[in-house]
Amino acid sequence: MAAAAAGPPSPSGAPITLPSSNPSGHNLFTRIRIATVDDVPHIHKLIHQMAVFERLTNLFRATVDSLSATLFPLSPPPPFTSFTVFILEVSPVPFLLSEITGEPHFTPIIKTVHLDLQIDDPEKEAFRSNSNDATVAGFVLFFPNYSTFLAKPGFYIEDIFVRDCYRRKGFGKMLLSAVAAQAAKMGYGRVEWVVLDWNVNAIAFYEQMGAEILPEWRICRLTGEALEAYADV
Repeated sequence: MAAAAAGPPSPSGAPITLPSSNPSGHNLFTRIRIATVDDVPHIHKLIHQMAVFERLTNLFRATVDSLSATLFPLSPPPPFTSFTVFILEVSPVPFLLSEITGEPHFTPIIKTVHLDLQIDDPEKEAFRSNSNDATVAGFVLFFPNYSTFLAKPGFYIEDIFVRDCYRRKGFGKMLLSAVAAQAAKMGYGRVEWVVLDWNVNAIAFYEQMGAEILPEWRICRLTGEALEAYADV
């Protein structure tokens, strides 16, 4: 880019005040935090949207009450020892310090994302969070598993989902990175999950994240009547 021509010297050697720079774009502030029972209505809506996206609404049975009872029992175990949910929130203003501290097991991850265009979220009110004019943009649900070959625990990601208007902006990478970072900090050996074979965009994204796709493995599942048949064994 060519340099702009210099203007005339200022009188009496007074400093020249240049206009402030106003780069085009939009800053969006993000926070990843551990979910609480108050987030269950949003989690329920996110899971349903995921079922629609994956064309699996025929399998969707979860309710707000069933999620509350199973994810957040009356005497919940510490985070990362059972089911853990990370919530991704976005806000047009920075998160307050009081909203960043206070969780003894996990320090929320705060980042600023610069976007060329402001995101139009038609469901902003439906996904409004309880703090700082924030909006819930996505989630990841994971829990411990174990590798006998490594003799180490790991994390299994059951679900990771970003709402449609927030996709392709790096938010899925933030959520997956948060789980991987927690596993690495705890000395765990693996983070694993599954992906639908037709979701080529997700497969490419996971490979870019460094994940190895294992086509030689197949999911085996007992559920419904097939599982209930074992109740009296």
